[in-house]
Amino acid sequence: MRRRILLAILLAVTITACALGIPLGYTALQVVESVTRDDLAARAQQIAATLDDEIANGRGVDLTTVALAVPQGGRLTVILPGHPERALGPEPVEDMVSEEVPIVQQGWVRLDVDAAPMRTRQTQVAVLVALVVVLTVAVGTVVAMVTAQRLARPLRHVADRASRLGAGDFRLDPARYDLHELDMVAEALDASATALAQLVQRERDLVGDVSHQLRSRLTALQLRLEALTQTADEDAAAEAEEALHQAERLADVLDELLAAAREARALGAEPVDLTHELTAIAEEWSEMLRSEGRSLRLRVAPGLRARVTPARLREAIGVLLDNARRHGGGTVTVSARRGDASRSDTVLVEVTDGGSGVPDELAPHIFERGVSGAGSTGVGLALARALVDSDGGRLELSTARPTTFTMFLPVSRPGNARGIRWPTERSPR
Repeated sequence: MRRRILLAILLAVTITACALGIPLGYTALQVVESVTRDDLAARAQQIAATLDDEIANGRGVDLTTVALAVPQGGRLTVILPGHPERALGPEPVEDMVSEEVPIVQQGWVRLDVDAAPMRTRQTQVAVLVALVVVLTVAVGTVVAMVTAQRLARPLRHVADRASRLGAGDFRLDPARYDLHELDMVAEALDASATALAQLVQRERDLVGDVSHQLRSRLTALQLRLEALTQTADEDAAAEAEEALHQAERLADVLDELLAAAREARALGAEPVDLTHELTAIAEEWSEMLRSEGRSLRLRVAPGLRARVTPARLREAIGVLLDNARRHGGGTVTVSARRGDASRSDTVLVEVTDGGSGVPDELAPHIFERGVSGAGSTGVGLALARALVDSDGGRLELSTARPTTFTMFLPVSRPGNARGIRWPTERSPR
């Protein structure tokens, strides 16, 4: 984009400079020649008037009386009817500038000068015009570079913002560019980010609510059917046993549908080396925490790989680190480890700080939009949970004091195409 803008401005400046410089140069050359010829014509008229007086008074033509009017290096030629041609000055050269003026008493006066000095002045003027054109193009190049950089930087930022939005980064971006059209695009992206974040959150809540309600009803139905299988009526017991099998199959189908929904949302997930990814994130945030007199500690078990979308992972951990920086205290610790025996197909990423912790009344609602204990917008944690959930993972508040957030991420194994089936409760564990 920057190259296109630069080339477009340079092309416009070059065309404009040539469109003005070529006529200007041609006009300047004509002006130099015109000034030379006008001077010759004026001198010739002066000489003709003097000779005309001499002839009218009956005196002979004496060229020495008009020698002062002849330019230096010029040649004067006087032609009178019935008299031989008379000349004053050096022999003519190949390239001469000539002007002829008639004498009232009949005859002609012609002045010739070498054209070399005039050609030299014309060359000087042409070079001057060319320098002006080159200077104009140079100034235009500088202006084009500055303008292209000023336009390309916000355009790149807008493109990056749109890319991050497509990757699931729903944070609002306060950057504006003092360009009305680009500011409109930025505001539209912010509006889209808010709408998408709300949509993702509503989808996640809806899936959780539907799953919870269906599981509750299926569990109650299975309990009743199990009780009916113990009845003395063999036919009724057999029918209850069959119905119980159908209910169990329905529960399996429900699990498959929920897993498929998570996989669809995690379409962009890929195997990620957590050591490399978390190290890069820690380096980005360490300096910021250090400037506030705090530190960041990283603990990652070797060989951990999770199936996530890198941009979503960076954004979600960024939200947790920013939350720890704003509302926590002491050392911030980021750790990653393999899940225990009951969660062997998960990777746990934990963010802990040494602050005062989360109030008891706030803990059950900390992931709800608009809920905040320190006057912030209350959007960050809701978005972080939505981002992790979109990759088939889960984000929970593990402990309120000290504050520890835990991400449960799918382990990356060869051929693991399915996400993890997570419990659908909405309160923190």
